[in-house]
Amino acid sequence: MRVLMTCGGTGGHIYPAVAIADEIKRRNENAEILFVGGEIGMEGELVPKSGYEIKLIPADGFNRKDMRKNFVAAKRIIQGLSRASKIIDEYKPDIVIGTGGYASAPVMKTAQKKGIPTYIHEQNAFPGVSNKIQEKQAKRVFLGFKEASDYFKHPEKHIVCGNPVREDFIKADREKARQALGFGPEDFVVLAFGGSQGAGRVNQAMMKVIEAFNGVDGVKICLGTGGYYYDLILKDFESDGITIEDNIKILKYIDDMPTYLAAADLVISRSGALTVAEVTVCGVPAVFIPSPNVTGNHQFFNARAVSEKGGAIIIEENDLDNEALIKTIQGLKNDSEALKEMAKKCADCALPEAVSIIYDNIITSYAE
Repeated sequence: MRVLMTCGGTGGHIYPAVAIADEIKRRNENAEILFVGGEIGMEGELVPKSGYEIKLIPADGFNRKDMRKNFVAAKRIIQGLSRASKIIDEYKPDIVIGTGGYASAPVMKTAQKKGIPTYIHEQNAFPGVSNKIQEKQAKRVFLGFKEASDYFKHPEKHIVCGNPVREDFIKADREKARQALGFGPEDFVVLAFGGSQGAGRVNQAMMKVIEAFNGVDGVKICLGTGGYYYDLILKDFESDGITIEDNIKILKYIDDMPTYLAAADLVISRSGALTVAEVTVCGVPAVFIPSPNVTGNHQFFNARAVSEKGGAIIIEENDLDNEALIKTIQGLKNDSEALKEMAKKCADCALPEAVSIIYDNIITSYAE
């Protein structure tokens, strides 16, 4: 079987595609897999690191705020369609699987026009416009959240499978993770991050959290700032005369997220689809602060899917109060039973068999 995977932009689209590709290779060692992504995005780096070949095409989205920029976007989309068609003709895939991103749309559209079976994986509880358009011609639509089904038109194609996460998250062990990071079994560990690029408002709030718990015995705070904010945060602490104590870890990037998540008692983060999937698979209670700067406010809907079941707390950015966040953390630290119940409800939201469900359904439907 020759499989064409298409994804792009951020890790939230790329890592699920890689996880699906890994499952295909695990279940069918003779399968051939090629990725197609955009020239601008993380896929050009992340996909080869995962062991797969990738071809890059021009790709862009339309700018809803500045229509003048859409002339350039339209040109790149046309170029992307042409390049996608050439790649498909040369590679001759049996199936095409798209997980989102600007590059995904022209590849999926071209494949559908050529009569090649296509499969969509929608990560978010509120789906993107492109996937809704492609749904009619797709054979199956895999959903990261069942709530997304309400926004599509062909429920007979929908399969709720969850979001594919790397096996490292599923197999992560709390005791081993704490030993690896130097945390004690009774430490209360808070992990905060805003994604690979960081999140300014989350970092700002966490700086106050760090001040409140700096040097406090039995509390460990780990903050992944993102590359842009790292030096700025360290300089701000220095200018305020604050010496960071040993119970605080401030990191530019969290390279070993499975270990840090497994070690955590509480997560404070944005609520991108992949983050929510990883948090629920690890069963870690969360305070989600959805980004307000995303299409359709989809991070809020992702977070709500967990908060409604009791596994997370949502604080919208406009309502984020630094002192209230500190009190929330302190309250959960002091109420181990509430934290334990929250962890159970968070884990109940996980769908760890996502890649297996996707593979089985693709093979079944392809044979029809």
